[in-house]
Amino acid sequence: MEHKAAELVRAAEVRYLHGRAYDSDDPKGGDVTVHGGMFTYQIVVRSERVYVVQVTYLGW
Repeated sequence: MEHKAAELVRAAEVRYLHGRAYDSDDPKGGDVTVHGGMFTYQIVVRSERVYVVQVTYLGW
């Protein structure tokens, strides 16, 4: 999960390079499936943050 979350942060950094100057609505969050479960995230561009709001462990 850490690898996927770090990948998501790097992608957000590239897409929203000037985060504090961003003046539109924040993008819609999403779900990422990882081995053993999934996590839900939300990007808050002006705060320059990616929040993991839920982790679901499915035990596979």
